[in-house]
Amino acid sequence: MTDAVLTHSDSRISALPGWRVAALIAGVVAIAFIISWIVPGAWDYPTQAIIPFAEWISAIMLWIKATFTWATRGLADLVNIPLQLAIGFLAKGYRIYLTEGFITLPRFSWVGVCAVAAFVGYRFGGLKLALLSGLSFLAIALFRQWDSAMLTLALILVCVPICVVTGLLLGIWGYLNPKVNRVLIMPALDLLQTIPTFAYLIPMLLLFGNSPVSALLATGLFATPPMVRATVLGLSKVPQDIKDFADMAGCTRRQKLWRVLVPSAKPSLMLGVNQVIMLALNMVIISSMIGAGGLGYDVLLALRALKVGQAMEAGLAIVVLAIVLDRVSQAAALKRPEQDTTQKPWVQRHASLIAILAVLAVTTLASLVLPAFGKVPNEITFTTAPAWKAAVDWVTVNYFDVIEAVRITFLLYVLNPLRAFFEGLPWLGVVLLLAFAGWRLGGIWLALIVALLTAFCATTGLWVQTMATLYLCGVAALIAAAIGIPIGVWASRSDRVEKVVTPFIDTLQTIPSFCFIIPVVMLFRVGDVTALIATVAFAVVPAIRYTNHGIRQVPHELIEAGTAAGCTKRQLFWRVQLPVAMPEIMLGLNQTILLSLSMIVICAMIGTRDLGQEVFKALSKADSGKGLVAGLAIAFIGIIADRLITAWVERLKAKRGLA
Repeated sequence: MTDAVLTHSDSRISALPGWRVAALIAGVVAIAFIISWIVPGAWDYPTQAIIPFAEWISAIMLWIKATFTWATRGLADLVNIPLQLAIGFLAKGYRIYLTEGFITLPRFSWVGVCAVAAFVGYRFGGLKLALLSGLSFLAIALFRQWDSAMLTLALILVCVPICVVTGLLLGIWGYLNPKVNRVLIMPALDLLQTIPTFAYLIPMLLLFGNSPVSALLATGLFATPPMVRATVLGLSKVPQDIKDFADMAGCTRRQKLWRVLVPSAKPSLMLGVNQVIMLALNMVIISSMIGAGGLGYDVLLALRALKVGQAMEAGLAIVVLAIVLDRVSQAAALKRPEQDTTQKPWVQRHASLIAILAVLAVTTLASLVLPAFGKVPNEITFTTAPAWKAAVDWVTVNYFDVIEAVRITFLLYVLNPLRAFFEGLPWLGVVLLLAFAGWRLGGIWLALIVALLTAFCATTGLWVQTMATLYLCGVAALIAAAIGIPIGVWASRSDRVEKVVTPFIDTLQTIPSFCFIIPVVMLFRVGDVTALIATVAFAVVPAIRYTNHGIRQVPHELIEAGTAAGCTKRQLFWRVQLPVAMPEIMLGLNQTILLSLSMIVICAMIGTRDLGQEVFKALSKADSGKGLVAGLAIAFIGIIADRLITAWVERLKAKRGLA
């Protein structure tokens, strides 16, 4: 049985033999390099032809700052009101000024917050989630991370509602206006979700200064896009018969939207809320560089001072907080809506909220009499920092030679040659080659988009840094795929393996990117090898998840047809399951590349020399022009990879009759 039996022919797709395709690609590469060799300035972009985008952007940002100071200050003051309330009640206490002086309200008792965390977990996920939530918050308190964790949580609790409301309204606008959604909203979301996290910090630092407000606004801008996408998708998936029923019932347009469509799309909306929470936590940690404080700031200070134990403890507190928020928000998304409770008294309808407020009030009042309720007593706290430091010191003393030999060997014989090769590529040849790939996969428009985005990286004078980013991202993505795809295949062929793999990758996916750097830098110090290891660990999840899902989703009738045709298990896998699942696997590779790109930018903190380092230096100097141009170059790399792989996936689907 051959693959042709299981695929549908498509006249629009070329069916050249493999050797002809290889010869065609080799010919295009040769022509691109010959043109680059002949045309002056086509190998190394001439410095006199660099377009000063950075200067233009800096001038625009300075003009905005000078002209709209009243608006930025007004927005900062408005956002600062709920932010200071949340910080006061959770972390620092709240001071109320009166004519004759002031009174200070204590912050919420740590005992009450732990109890509320357990109650919320029980409310949405039962006893197991209650134990996870309550014990996790208790562990944060006992490990002396409570103050910093509450500051981080305060920022999350203020930022997430703003992101959810903004994303919901933009998603509704996009759903009601498909042309606006296609032309304006979705391209903007693509750009926002590929711009590196550091690039969000620079304009906020320039406009709002170094403060928690700047961190909050940067976090909100970064975390809103998933809610917009979830809203558009959720409203689009509402069954047509529900929409028709709303029309037959005489609903106005507003009633139909808010009483029918939005409630029907609640599962998708809640998944969007989950993504907003996780992205907000990830960004709040990174935005500690511009005044957010909290756990991220603790990690940053510990890494700068090489305090291994303190960095690990703060990093583990971040991981614990991320896991709790992820599990609770997922449980809320999966929880079935309750029966209509509008006929019940107000107290019964809001019993959970009343219980939460009562617990917080009682324990906080108790803290005025019992100091142990107000601050975690030192007698019951402990630290593992010395143990972490001792463990790292032991590994360093006993295995330093091995670790250093591996690091140097990989650096000298793999990474450095690849880096030199990529940095030596001619800019015009790469532009022509990618444009050809875009034309073959998606037509003239894709070729034009790819060529323009690639040329931007050269015309801004950042070609060498772009190639350095591309080399490290490419190596990390290939290694992550080489590890993740076989694991995904293994999980797809064994339910027992899947039960082991799924919780592991779920946990990896909840860990903020910032935390992957900590254990690796302790053992491998700073440099490209450290960045590569951290990036692979962060980006391997999509390769596993998409491969497992793609193979398991192969239609059962195709497997039966292959079995009836006499295929062995190996033939069934290689000729039926794998070809049909290949589009899904390629989408996983696409996500792996995008995650690798985002992580490599963060690794600029540990010494990489690429576009991320340009953004990092611009952040330290508050140079919005250079930072945003480097951020756009990184975003364009992600967009190019996404567009080319997506076009390739569409061709594969069409070739196999899956479109």
